[in-house]
Amino acid sequence: MVARQTPARPELSTLLPTTPLAAHNRAMAFDTPAPGSAGSRAVGRFLTLADTAEVLNISVSQAYALVRSGELPAIKIGGQGHWRIERDVLEGYIVGKYEENRRRMLWNQAEYADVTELFADRER
Repeated sequence: MVARQTPARPELSTLLPTTPLAAHNRAMAFDTPAPGSAGSRAVGRFLTLADTAEVLNISVSQAYALVRSGELPAIKIGGQGHWRIERDVLEGYIVGKYEENRRRMLWNQAEYADVTELFADRER
């Protein structure tokens, strides 16, 4: 019986990451204390697409589509052009969506405000 030799693994040209791969998927808190106050922690100004998707409860590809369409303003950072969304911009986007929904509801209510009851003569 001949023993099988396993080929030697080639050395990697890049170092393996030392941080966990899911570190960028941590929970985002918008109500963090002001810097310098008791209990404050260091929180970045920008969010990744994965962080943004988590906050909006959508997929990363949906977040990317929002950025590419221009609906959600973002910037490209770094040599590889990673998209980043500013926290304040994301918060403004969310507030804008609430306002858009509120106006749509008011429009729908006003559209049917002049409609007379079809069965007003019926007893209840």
